[in-house]
Amino acid sequence: MHIEINYRDGNSSQMLDQRIDETLRHTMGHLADRLTRLEVHLGDENAHKGGTNDKRCLIEARPKGLDPIAIETHGEDFYETVKEAAGKLKRALDNRFDKLGHS
Repeated sequence: MHIEINYRDGNSSQMLDQRIDETLRHTMGHLADRLTRLEVHLGDENAHKGGTNDKRCLIEARPKGLDPIAIETHGEDFYETVKEAAGKLKRALDNRFDKLGHS
């Protein structure tokens, strides 16, 4: 399972990238052999202005042989937003595989 992390504003952080990678591998570990790629798109919607819930995370999962599925969340900081999106994505993928009888 390949994990790709993209920042809309280009302001990446190696420490944040590492935490995101660890979070996704932990959350999606049981599905790793069923996923080809996870694409994470992060952006600060208010940029320099600040504000609440201005951090956006979109995670797109590409299951082998199936259509992609995407989850979007907003929050106060990138890590918590990614963590929330990962949990939602895990539930969505588990449901999809259960419905297909791939549990």
